[in-house]
Amino acid sequence: MKRLLFLGILILITSSCATEKLNLSPLSNTFSSDSKSVDPENSKSISINITENVNASEITNLISTFPRFTNSAVNDEVSNLKYTLQNYLYAIASGNISGKNKTIKALEKSYKNIQKLRKYLKKDEDEVLNRYLVRLKTNVTVIEDSVNGKK
Repeated sequence: MKRLLFLGILILITSSCATEKLNLSPLSNTFSSDSKSVDPENSKSISINITENVNASEITNLISTFPRFTNSAVNDEVSNLKYTLQNYLYAIASGNISGKNKTIKALEKSYKNIQKLRKYLKKDEDEVLNRYLVRLKTNVTVIEDSVNGKK
């Protein structure tokens, strides 16, 4: 009996150690878990599984941890940027190419506005903002490259 109990516990422990890949994206619950695939009839669909994309996960983490700054104009433009980034991720997840293209243009506009407003920040705030912007731009570029077929 003890041997059977020990064997059962051992099987339980070894089977419970197997875990799935952890996704820390706060948006992961809103997207479907099925990967998007290219439809032969509609070759303009986006083929990226946004729920398993590390770059999309990092973008959502950056959105949620973006700091507040002393300049209210910068904060307003950062809020606009965060909203546009969320729309960008939703457009990619739904396969909406026209929505993705519109949000890319809005991202570029917001990014340029923030770059213009950076001169009104203190040096340490400017450095923090720059780190966030570089990471966001890098992740969006990687996603765009994967969506457009570049690897």
